[in-house]
Amino acid sequence: MPYMKVKKWAWESMWIIGGFFSWLIIPTLAAWLTVPGFTGIIHSTNWSTLWWTYFMGVLWGIGGLTYGLGVRYLGMSLGNSVILGLTAAFGALLPAVYYDFSYHPGKVTFTELMGHDWGHYILIGVAICLIGIAISGKAGMMKDKDITQQKKGNKEENAIQYKIGTGLIVAVISGILSACFNYGIEAGTPMAQMAVQRGVDPLFQNNVIFVVLLWGGLTTNFIWCVILNIRNKSYGDYGDKKAPLMKNYLLSAAAGTTWFLQFFFYGMGETKLGNGASSWILHMAFIILVANIWGLVLKEWKMVKRRTLITITAGIAAILISILFVGYGNGIKP
Repeated sequence: MPYMKVKKWAWESMWIIGGFFSWLIIPTLAAWLTVPGFTGIIHSTNWSTLWWTYFMGVLWGIGGLTYGLGVRYLGMSLGNSVILGLTAAFGALLPAVYYDFSYHPGKVTFTELMGHDWGHYILIGVAICLIGIAISGKAGMMKDKDITQQKKGNKEENAIQYKIGTGLIVAVISGILSACFNYGIEAGTPMAQMAVQRGVDPLFQNNVIFVVLLWGGLTTNFIWCVILNIRNKSYGDYGDKKAPLMKNYLLSAAAGTTWFLQFFFYGMGETKLGNGASSWILHMAFIILVANIWGLVLKEWKMVKRRTLITITAGIAAILISILFVGYGNGIKP
């Protein structure tokens, strides 16, 4: 929402300014406030842990960049549903599968999920969530069709439809790579454990991981934005007196800060749930849920047919039901 208010700046200019706040400044500030001596923890961590945490951040950054391309080819609704659906599935389940082969105390394996009643509820919740995402994607396609029928001759809409195959390929790549954020948290677990051993409140242990993980995301996005600045000759935006510079900087900073806060609170919730599948699927479910609710509030669905509204409502309902299953599964877990 803050980015929408930025005026006379190219996308890459506002994106990287916001990125400095979301991937560098605010994560460092959060770690400084909640994890005393976090720099010492990073320095004491072996290079293998640091590398894999950083590398997962780089891959996640690529996933974020290809996300925009996927939405361009598939449209907002379908693109979001496909990408976030894949991100939810891969991010929720693969860490549990990994822990079957590389056991870590306190981490839930896929075998445990399959072997206990509480795990069954969680897996059912994950499945229902994916169904809800698929229904939402279907509603998005119906919405695009409804609006296109009312805007006949819109060449841009038709161009997007012609690239549906390419869009699906890009969306799959983006969905898989975007899930690397969750893998990065798992890779950086030794830093969180070291923080707790040094007396840090376990609620904030993930904040030291985010510092290293988001360095990777910053690297990817910074390089790409610089390339775009040069290619589009938009590097003059940062000092362009014709633009409302102070307002643009503040809005971009607000957007970046708000973006990081999702993971600040996600990190806190993950320490309480203690289950990658549960916490990640809840996170992704609420992104889709709130995004669709805002779409309804902002009347993005105003021009659609009744059956399309019923379909998106069913998708939102399925996601809500999935949250209840995952929550119940965690509630009865010993």
